[in-house]
Amino acid sequence: MNISASQVKELRDKTGAPMMDCKKALTESNGDFDKAIEILRKKGASVAAKRAERSANEGVIKTKILNDGKTGVIVEINCETDFVANSDDFQNFADYLLNAISELKPASVKDLMDSSFKGKKISDVHQEVTGKIGEKLEVSRYKIQEVDNGLFVDYIHHGAKLGVLIKSENTIGIDANDLTGLLKDIAMQIAAMKPLYLSIAEVPKENIESEKEIYREVARKEGKPEQILDKIAEGKLNKYYEDVCLLEQAFIKDNTKKVREVINDFNKENSSQVKLSDFTRFHLSDEKK
Repeated sequence: MNISASQVKELRDKTGAPMMDCKKALTESNGDFDKAIEILRKKGASVAAKRAERSANEGVIKTKILNDGKTGVIVEINCETDFVANSDDFQNFADYLLNAISELKPASVKDLMDSSFKGKKISDVHQEVTGKIGEKLEVSRYKIQEVDNGLFVDYIHHGAKLGVLIKSENTIGIDANDLTGLLKDIAMQIAAMKPLYLSIAEVPKENIESEKEIYREVARKEGKPEQILDKIAEGKLNKYYEDVCLLEQAFIKDNTKKVREVINDFNKENSSQVKLSDFTRFHLSDEKK
């Protein structure tokens, strides 16, 4: 049967699929719209299967703060090319997934895909968008956190390739605007300076011993006396902590103070006991854990 241009356009408007795919689906279904939509959905599954082995290293980091700042969500959603990452279709899909994760709080990506959101099974939506875009799409990781007496603040760097979620506690009674401003600055610090740990207490003992052994060996090769090697190693550890521990880093807006000193100053000024208890930093180039 002949398929008119208006029929193709109507199916495209309804599904967002490419014009040629819509025409082929309508031809195959003899003009039956429901069957044509089913064919396009199956095509989405076919595209997803063909793309399964491809690398999806582009995409976006998305964050969301809910429940008056007491819930924080961060997610990495990937595709194959930067062009697709900037498209409306991908951005809308990423927002759909962020909202689904925020509301459903799934235990895993598999649980997420097996769930339904806004009247559709998420795996079906995933296949539909994959078929439309023609690239591998995946949720590589996400994190959902909650706090009772605290506040989450997020930061997305320009381009949405890098995002930070920071968790504070003991914030009740504090001016939210003042605290949010400080936490935004610290979130930007995390984005720029890439700390691995919040505090010295979080650094694994084996990492510390490994660093000390390196410092001792370097000093030994420099001809330093054996009896002072431990002292030299301990001294160099301070520089290591300043590199990898957020609270020990120089504050980016005032490098005469460490981040922990800036927080202490805030607490003195506000008669408070605010503390940082966790942070999450997602970057597209990070290894997936």
